[in-house]
Amino acid sequence: MKLDISSKLKRRDFLIQAAISSSSIIGANLWSKSGLAHTPAFITLDKNRPTIPYGVASGDINSNSGVIWSRSDRPARMIVEYATDDNFRNRRRIIGQVAAANTDFTARTYLNNLPPGQDIFYRVTFQDIGDENIYSAPVIGHLKTAPQGRGQDIFFAWSGDTAGQGWGINPEWGGMKIYESIRQLNPDFFIHSGDTIYADNPIQAEVKLDDGSIWKNITTEEKSKVAETLTEFRGNFTYNLLDENIRRFNSQVPQLVQWDDHEVRNNWYPGQILDDSRYTVKDVSLLASRAKQAFQEYNPIRFDVKDPERIYRAFNYGQLLEIFMLDKRSYRGKNSPNNQSVMSSETAFLGSSQLRWLKSKLKNSKSTWKVIASDMPIGLVVRDGKANFENAANGDGKALGRELELADLFRFIKDNNIQNVVWLTADVHYAASHYYDPNKAQFTDFKPFWEFVAGPLNSGTFGPAQLDNTFGPQVKFQSIPADMKQNQPPSAGLQFFGTVKIDGKTEVLTVTLHNLAGEKLYGLDLQPEVDTN
Repeated sequence: MKLDISSKLKRRDFLIQAAISSSSIIGANLWSKSGLAHTPAFITLDKNRPTIPYGVASGDINSNSGVIWSRSDRPARMIVEYATDDNFRNRRRIIGQVAAANTDFTARTYLNNLPPGQDIFYRVTFQDIGDENIYSAPVIGHLKTAPQGRGQDIFFAWSGDTAGQGWGINPEWGGMKIYESIRQLNPDFFIHSGDTIYADNPIQAEVKLDDGSIWKNITTEEKSKVAETLTEFRGNFTYNLLDENIRRFNSQVPQLVQWDDHEVRNNWYPGQILDDSRYTVKDVSLLASRAKQAFQEYNPIRFDVKDPERIYRAFNYGQLLEIFMLDKRSYRGKNSPNNQSVMSSETAFLGSSQLRWLKSKLKNSKSTWKVIASDMPIGLVVRDGKANFENAANGDGKALGRELELADLFRFIKDNNIQNVVWLTADVHYAASHYYDPNKAQFTDFKPFWEFVAGPLNSGTFGPAQLDNTFGPQVKFQSIPADMKQNQPPSAGLQFFGTVKIDGKTEVLTVTLHNLAGEKLYGLDLQPEVDTN
């Protein structure tokens, strides 16, 4: 039975905030009762006190570590306390880094040597740089570490595409409500499959709907135009954090985050030069550099020591699950007709280094289930203009262009008998279930596998997309009709997310696709393949 975390967090957060608000000076005895170790004798409540305007978040978790993220409103030192109960008994305390202007006052703290399979409660405060006796009010969060062995269920969610097509935060409608629907299911963690922001989609104050009613957005200066400066990219992330559903979600659900195109602009690739009058900066590589900095500043990501800008990474979630987070954006060749017959730098999608890394990680994984978190689906055609293609899929026929890289990967998985590989993705703004069958394919040298699509989180609903028969995909479910009007607003209810449960005893993996309200639309049980060699 899963622990009901949300009620405990709400209770403690309310009590602490209420106590802070009741007086301008708080005695040390109050803080000792709430378990805040090594705090000063008093905390003043004046304008000189640091604040935490965007809450806290955790991410990049495994069985014994995780990342805690937050942001101060000024230069201040991040302090994190954590314990295995919400009363913070036997707490530990980490003096973290200084949130400074060069990171837009964001900061992260790495928690290591955590117990596996355990709920961890943490709280963040910021200490004033000029006066060590002045602290921010604490903000509480929660994460759960991965189990090491078998026997314990794993339950997580995924989706993508936040605040696209001009559909922003509408308080009258309830804000980004799908985040609350996911949070209420209490997943162990959440995979954000990309398009965490829409840097190329400005948010206007009002959008007229088909029925004549008005969708009313919160607006900010940074979201009033396409993002070009680092400040504007950062402003796209802080815009999403204005939503109370997201802040509540971030504090209670750890995240594994990847990016796709809209963190920079639609359909971008390295080296692209823009022909778009909205942009004064035409060099997409320069825009991408600024976008990546903001993306990494505003997400709870553990930086790779050897390559701090690397976004692709893997997470061992015990004997039942390993997750491989891909980056199909940073290493690709330019978008083209995608019909090359030989693999080269022009056909790169993952790129040679990432492809070698993925093959090695898959081959050496000891976990029952190998989940590949991809920022784009495999067999759905996504075009870039009339002649070029954004995705690997380029229409029916044999493997060509970027499909050659995927064919090479699929052949490797078959040749090495790598079992129980499942793909999770978003990007196309509807939900679907696809079964890839070599008996139905043009390229046949691969093991059959499943791909599940979910999204959007708070964006326009589109699709369904054209299916490419190269790898033999069969549509087993899709969440929208073929004749649906495109760019439906969130208020139409066509927002989707998926969940995955792995039974700790039987190791059966159950995928469920949900609507905006969290209601089940589709479900499938996958039996683990057993090695008979």
